[in-house]
Amino acid sequence: MTDQTLTPAPVQPANIPEEARAHAADLGEFVAASPSSYHAAAEVARRAQAAGFTLLAEDAAWGVTPGGRYVVVRDGSVIAFTVPTTAGPTTPFTIVGAHTDSTGFKLKPKPTTHGAGGWWQVGVEVYGGPLLNSWLDRELELAGRIVTHDGTEHLVRTGPMLRIPQLAIHLDRGVNDNGLTLDKQRHTQPVWGLGDAQSADVLAALAADAGIDPADIGGYDVVLAETQPARAFGAGQALFASPRLDNLLSTHAGLTALLGRASREGSTGVEMFAAFDHEEIGSASRSGAAGPFLEEVLVRISTGLGATAEERSRAFAASLHVSSDVGHAVHPNYPERHDPANHPVAGGGPILKINANQRYATDAHGAAAWNAACRDAGVPTQEFVSSNVVPCGSTIGPISATRLGIRTVDVGVPILSMHSARELTAVVDPWYLSRAMGAVLGG
Repeated sequence: MTDQTLTPAPVQPANIPEEARAHAADLGEFVAASPSSYHAAAEVARRAQAAGFTLLAEDAAWGVTPGGRYVVVRDGSVIAFTVPTTAGPTTPFTIVGAHTDSTGFKLKPKPTTHGAGGWWQVGVEVYGGPLLNSWLDRELELAGRIVTHDGTEHLVRTGPMLRIPQLAIHLDRGVNDNGLTLDKQRHTQPVWGLGDAQSADVLAALAADAGIDPADIGGYDVVLAETQPARAFGAGQALFASPRLDNLLSTHAGLTALLGRASREGSTGVEMFAAFDHEEIGSASRSGAAGPFLEEVLVRISTGLGATAEERSRAFAASLHVSSDVGHAVHPNYPERHDPANHPVAGGGPILKINANQRYATDAHGAAAWNAACRDAGVPTQEFVSSNVVPCGSTIGPISATRLGIRTVDVGVPILSMHSARELTAVVDPWYLSRAMGAVLGG
């Protein structure tokens, strides 16, 4: 690909726009409000409603009309969209997509355990593919949802409460020479208190946070979350470290782009932001990208606009989905792990993700559309492709493209420490991404 109007190079700290710093600060606030996918979906809905969007219930009739702005939540997933005043049966969709979940740990059934030495512990299951060692020796919280026997859902978060303690070097003298190996069952169970076994009850602590009786808990989806706030740091405050950059960075960028577009005139297509749960474990759920959520929303919108099945197919054929997820910046300590010709740099702008085996959905038309959007937004862009000996992961892009047949392009922001409890990017890149997404939506 050569359609790049700006040369990808790290922006100098003195040249970082104040808008980029403000965007990063707001990203930090978004992350702080979103310790779980359920909190992230709720925060998206809260921000959208504050901007004038109407909250839709899936079990109610939708009165989607031209000129309207709407948001709908399904579990840990959320879709927000605006309908142009000129919308009709064949109006296309422009979608920016992301995901709300992150790798880590999820609370098991019968979670309260009593470890050796009088330690209170909780049983957790590994979720996705986290860098296990990065979760050691951090103050963690429990966050997610409780559903009571009457079907009412309660968001919960405990604040700093747990820690996965590492074994002291005195008890493992060879750890720095032989490497750290963690047993996923024995070595990753957090501690959260001290005392006799009868006094420990982690579900009671969660119930207290929700203001309910522990006996009323009918079910729960609760994860561990890092509690250290996001922050800018480094020379010129040009670096940005945060929990859950994968993929709240893209979630925040897409929402910000849509809300920035929501009050503008001249829209010709339905502009949509969609963020899905369960991407880190394959997306195969009712609220994942492999599930029916996006398709059902698109069908309900087109039905509300009077579309026949043929007209809906025409609308889909003219639509575009930009799937955004973080990617790998070149690691200065491991440059050999990257493709020798394509070296995405932090601070060099968002990345166009390409894979010959369709682990990313980008094709030539999608690449051209993305490069045009970056050019229109005045944003530098760069390309990412894996080394042939280091296979890449995948995204919601190929999954949604397979399900819907809508042209899809995969993009993102280069970061370090992907799947760590705390990840690293350049302050300027999330802002670049959001600007490019805004240009896509304004298409």
